[in-house]
Amino acid sequence: MKLFEAGSLWSYKGYRLFWFSTTIFVLGASAFPIALAVTVLDAGGTATTLGLILGARILSGVVFAPFAGVWADRLPRKQVMIIADLFRAGIVFTMVFISAPSLPHYLIGLAVFAMGVGDAFGAASAGAIMPSLLPDDKLPAGNVARGVVIKMASIIGPGIGGASVLILGGRLTFLFTAVAFAFGTYFLAQVKEDINANKKPQEPFFTELREGMRTVWEIKWVGAMIAMASVQLMVLLAAENVLLPIITRREFGTNTVFALSAAAFSFGGIISAIICVRLKVKHQGQFSVLVWCLLIIAPLSLAFPVNEYAVVIAYLLAGFSVGPWEAFWSSAIQREIPHELQGRVFSIDHMGSAGLMPLGMALVGPAVAFFGEKDLLIGASVFHVMICLLVLLVPGVRDMKTPVDYSQGEQG
Repeated sequence: MKLFEAGSLWSYKGYRLFWFSTTIFVLGASAFPIALAVTVLDAGGTATTLGLILGARILSGVVFAPFAGVWADRLPRKQVMIIADLFRAGIVFTMVFISAPSLPHYLIGLAVFAMGVGDAFGAASAGAIMPSLLPDDKLPAGNVARGVVIKMASIIGPGIGGASVLILGGRLTFLFTAVAFAFGTYFLAQVKEDINANKKPQEPFFTELREGMRTVWEIKWVGAMIAMASVQLMVLLAAENVLLPIITRREFGTNTVFALSAAAFSFGGIISAIICVRLKVKHQGQFSVLVWCLLIIAPLSLAFPVNEYAVVIAYLLAGFSVGPWEAFWSSAIQREIPHELQGRVFSIDHMGSAGLMPLGMALVGPAVAFFGEKDLLIGASVFHVMICLLVLLVPGVRDMKTPVDYSQGEQG
C-alpha cells in the first residue's frame, strides 16, 4: 500500500502511534469542557464562575510551563507525556464520582487547575519528541498532519461531548474523557523514542530553567515571534473570541453563526496547512508573518456584520492565517534549536501563546465600554498588522533561521 511504503510519512511506526494517540486524546480533551460546563452549572454556577474555573486551567498551564520544559529535556519525552496523560485521566476519572449538585465550586476549580499542570507537561514534550520519531525532511509534513488531526478532533470532540451529555449526563461524560485519555496513552506507550540525542550531563534544575529562558532571549527571531504572537493573541484574538458570540447573536438572532464561524476558522487552518506543506517557500518566516495578517478578516467582519454568510466566509478565510505556522514554526524550532533544549523552548512558546489571553479577555469589556465595539475591533486589527510588519525587521525572522555572522570570519 502506497501510504505505508518505505520512506513515506506513515511508514514510521513511532510517528504513526503518536498520531493515533494524539487523535484519541484530543477527542477526549475536547469533550471535557462540555461536561465541565454542565457540572458547574448544575452546581449552581454562573457564567462568571465557569469563566474563572476555565481560566484556572490556563493559569496553571502558563505557570508550570517553564518547569515542564526542564523535565521534558531531562527525561525521555515519551515518559513525561505518559505521566501527564495518566495524571489527567486520573483527575477526570475522579470527577465522575465527586461531581454532584452540592459540590463546592472551589473543588472543581482545583481539579481543573491540576488539569492545567498536566497540559503544561504534555505540551512541552509533544513538540520536542517529533525529531525522535521522524527524519528532518519529514518533520514539516509530520507537524502538519498532527496539527490537522488536532483541529479536526477539536471540532468533532465537542459534538461527541454534547451528545454524551445529552444521553449519559455530565458525570458519565467525564468517564468517556478518562477512557479516551487512557486509550491514547496505550498507543503512546508503544512508541520507541530515540533518546540518545537527549542524553547530556544534568545541571541544577534552576540552571537548566534559566538556560531555556536564555536560549529564547539570545535567539532573537524565536523570542520576537513568540512575543509577537503573545501580544497579538491578547489584543486581537481575545477581542474576537469574546465579541463573536455577542455580536452574532445580537445581529442574527441565533447561535448557529457563532458555531459555524468557529468551525469555518478551523477548516480554513486545515486547508491552509495542507497547502503550505506542499509549497516551496523561500522565506518561510516572512511568508508566515504576512499570511498571519489575514487574521484581521475575522474581527473586521464583526465590525461590519453585513450578513451571516459574510461572517462565516470571513472566518474561513481568516483561518488561512494559521496554516503557515502549522507547517513551518514547529519544524523551524526542531531544526534550529539543539535537541536537548527543545522541551524548554516549546514550553516557553506554550506559556507565551496562552499567558496573556486571560488578561486580554478580561479587558475586552472595559475596552468596549471605552472605545465601542467597532472602534476596538478596527483598532485591534490595525495593531495586529503593525506588529507583524515590525517583527519582520528582527534578524532571522524572515527565514526562521539564525543569521550567519560573517564579520568574525572576515576579521580572521
